[in-house]
Amino acid sequence: MAKGKINVKAENIFPIIKQFLYSDQEIFLRELVSNAVDACRKLKALSSMGEAKGDIGDLRVEVLLDKKAGTITVRDNGLGMTSAEVEKYIAQIAFSGAEEFVQKYKDQAEGIIGHFGLGFFSAFMVSDKVEVFSRSFKEGEDGSRWICEGNTDYSLEAEKKEYRGTDIVLHVSDDAKDYLEDARITELLSKYCKFLPVEIKFGTKEETVTAEKTEENKKEGEEEKEVKEEKITVDNIVNNPSPAWTKSPTELKDEHYTHFYKELYPATFEDPLFHIHLNVDYPFNLTGILYFPKLKNNLEIQKNKIQLYSNQVFVTDSVEGIVPEFLTMLHGVLDSPDIPLNVSRSYLQSDQNVKKISSHITKKVADKLESLCKNERADFEAKWEDIKVFIEYGTLSDDKFAEKSKKFMLLQNVKNEFLLPDDYLEKVKATQTNKDKKTVILYTHNKEAHHAQLQKAEDRGYDVIVMDSPLTSHLIQKLEQSMKDVTFARIDSDTIDKLISKDEEAPSKLTKEDEDKLKPIIEEVVDKATFTVLFESLSEKDEPVSITQSEFMRRMVEMQAMGGGGFMGNMPESYNMVVNSNHPIIGKMLASTDAEAQKSIAKQVSDLALLSAGLLKGKSLTDFIARSVDQIN
Repeated sequence: MAKGKINVKAENIFPIIKQFLYSDQEIFLRELVSNAVDACRKLKALSSMGEAKGDIGDLRVEVLLDKKAGTITVRDNGLGMTSAEVEKYIAQIAFSGAEEFVQKYKDQAEGIIGHFGLGFFSAFMVSDKVEVFSRSFKEGEDGSRWICEGNTDYSLEAEKKEYRGTDIVLHVSDDAKDYLEDARITELLSKYCKFLPVEIKFGTKEETVTAEKTEENKKEGEEEKEVKEEKITVDNIVNNPSPAWTKSPTELKDEHYTHFYKELYPATFEDPLFHIHLNVDYPFNLTGILYFPKLKNNLEIQKNKIQLYSNQVFVTDSVEGIVPEFLTMLHGVLDSPDIPLNVSRSYLQSDQNVKKISSHITKKVADKLESLCKNERADFEAKWEDIKVFIEYGTLSDDKFAEKSKKFMLLQNVKNEFLLPDDYLEKVKATQTNKDKKTVILYTHNKEAHHAQLQKAEDRGYDVIVMDSPLTSHLIQKLEQSMKDVTFARIDSDTIDKLISKDEEAPSKLTKEDEDKLKPIIEEVVDKATFTVLFESLSEKDEPVSITQSEFMRRMVEMQAMGGGGFMGNMPESYNMVVNSNHPIIGKMLASTDAEAQKSIAKQVSDLALLSAGLLKGKSLTDFIARSVDQIN
């Protein structure tokens, strides 16, 4: 058996770095600025331990553009490097100074970003040549200059540097010249470095300030104050080093959370409904703030709204597959040092730490909703219309969330009363249990369209809930599976007495032969492709003809349409035209010997049913009824 070592040729590493180290070329700026932030935080840590003598001053990172020279410089006033350290940390690929620092000062190195030592080499993704000027904080060090032109050769020489810290100078390659534009760098700093924990300066900006100019009014013997506006030039600090999620919830009020929401989404005008502040240190580290936006019945999920960070360094805003899909409807920030920086999305999706974090977030969201429902019920009910689609989506897509949702999933009836599912079941069980011992929960998706049916339900003492979200068909299927001996029926899916069948069917005044005689007359005046004519023995007081739609068929069509089509999802709408075999008008139509009169009656009662069901547009119901009655009589 032969053994050996894999031979990696150094001269081949730079093409790999340039093309495959990171999924996005623009990541280079995040990596270099993050390294500079690390250098500042290391110095601060050493100063607190007494290993860095004297006043370290204000720590800062600065990004400079020189379009004429074609360079981007990332400068910091952190701990800097000696010549030996430059050779150790820069000249050895994947040797991480941050990793070594963390190992040496485990308890004091909180917040140090880098680990793998590859971040610096992302500079070669956009550069033909990179220079490093560095001077250590240690006494007696003058500085050094390291130069590399994107191959395995480099030079290292002594270089006088006035101040401690490091300058990384990128000589931008011809195919990356767009990074020499102020707007492009501003965009990247805003995206990747907006909340890094050390101030980041990029140029200057003008600000308008007001000052009070006081002049003595000798006549009045009083002072007059004049407000004077001045424009001054100030440093352009592009980040917020202390964002809200890094603070304790006890330090923040509602207005602070709202202000931070506007900071995250400056183009959003509506305030969020409420928030969840995450602050976990065991069994993993996780901080963040999640916001519930107003969703109403909008299932167009606003992606790229949750921003993922690692130690305040932006990782991604494309979190599908990283957090459960229903959570992507929320907005906000998640930050964990356990989330790896230098990896692909597919790796993030399979990372065990990310999976644990995802599961914990689901639990915290469910706990928050339960608490609001229990302790702030009136406010929760007022916001129900805006959040119900989120809760429904979570119930359908996550079994653990579905189990917890029983404590905050509300059913709202047409009288705007809210009850939890188990409580609602107790409320209607006595009156809405059918002869098969199943409790029937009646629902409507449109109170106005179902006005007539709702009135019949009320006359019989039935309660009807409103279910009008795009997920309704899927949701009731899920609820029927989880609630014992319960079935849901839309109020227009059958005649009211058939929806909750309690007794044997009333005898019909029509024989089978009578029905066979009348059926073709009615079919002649309606679209047979859309309507199926059925006869039922109903009360004489019910309508002569009514329109229903099969609960099963409609539900299947809606579910498949929501799922992207399929055979049933593409099927046209179909309805039942139910003829009341006991109504006097139907008896009159049967008794008539005039074929035209029979057809006229059939036309009038079917059109009346269509109009009542909202399927005959452009006619007044009142006028139509009056005209129909006159013609029939």
